[in-house]
Amino acid sequence: EDRVRRILHEIADEKGLEIVDLTVQSDHVHLFVSSPPKHAPSLLANWFKGISSRKYNHRYADHDGEKIKWARGYYAGTAGHVSSETVQGYIQRHEEDEQ
Repeated sequence: EDRVRRILHEIADEKGLEIVDLTVQSDHVHLFVSSPPKHAPSLLANWFKGISSRKYNHRYADHDGEKIKWARGYYAGTAGHVSSETVQGYIQRHEEDEQ
């Protein structure tokens, strides 16, 4: 999980994005990203899923045989109608439920 978290932060830095909140669990990820409006949510999902799987598999698959393969689907929403605190609260509650 730390490996995935680190790679997602690398991608955000490379693309000039800010990760506001992030939860990495064994079977899914909640990612709250601040992005300029010029980037469509689908583009962000493609960046994070595609780049992270390539980076992870390149770095770690040969070492321990572990690979990432993301599911095709994703949920993307904008925080324009709710506060950042509401989104962060949702992510934190899901993280606590998994522990």
